[in-house]
Amino acid sequence: AICGHGCKYGECMGPNKCKCFPGFTGKTCNQDLNECGLKPRPCEHRCMNTHGSYKCYCLNGYMLMPDGTCASSRTCAMVNCQYGCEEVKGEVQCLCPSGGLQLGPNGRTCIDIDECSTGKAVCSYNRRCVNTFGSYYCKCQLGYELKYVNGHYDCVDVNECVTNTHRCNLHADCLNTKGSFKCKCKQGYRGSGFDCA
Repeated sequence: AICGHGCKYGECMGPNKCKCFPGFTGKTCNQDLNECGLKPRPCEHRCMNTHGSYKCYCLNGYMLMPDGTCASSRTCAMVNCQYGCEEVKGEVQCLCPSGGLQLGPNGRTCIDIDECSTGKAVCSYNRRCVNTFGSYYCKCQLGYELKYVNGHYDCVDVNECVTNTHRCNLHADCLNTKGSFKCKCKQGYRGSGFDCA
């Protein structure tokens, strides 16, 4: 089976037919499936979509049970957690719906962990980290774009001279470089390449 456009989060099952891994959708399985929008809804109270998955959490006064349902809890209501809570050995603890969030100093609200600055994020050498609330993603470095090459996605250098996104002077030549470009004034002209006289 050959899938010309590849299957980013899935397997190639037939000519240009992808079978997506759970949590992903689209012709090339490159889109995150928003499970929170499915019918029937996967969570009893509240749902938070995550990359390739989702998290359930409960309204105030309820606690999340192992099967994803919400059970009434008088102790939880008293603690006033932002995203619901759980009771462990009679102790009430507030919960955060994602590993990219941590309990704030008050022990009730969840604050974002910036994986990009803490070094928790793992991005390949030619990608940069972009922090999001509760998570992060890896984006191509400036001057590179995501392309499907030789059976997988990769960050490929943008040739600014061909795509005409350079700012070289009318009397200058554009020279492509890895991740950027240079401008050189043509013969008979002098200047930076952005200004030629």
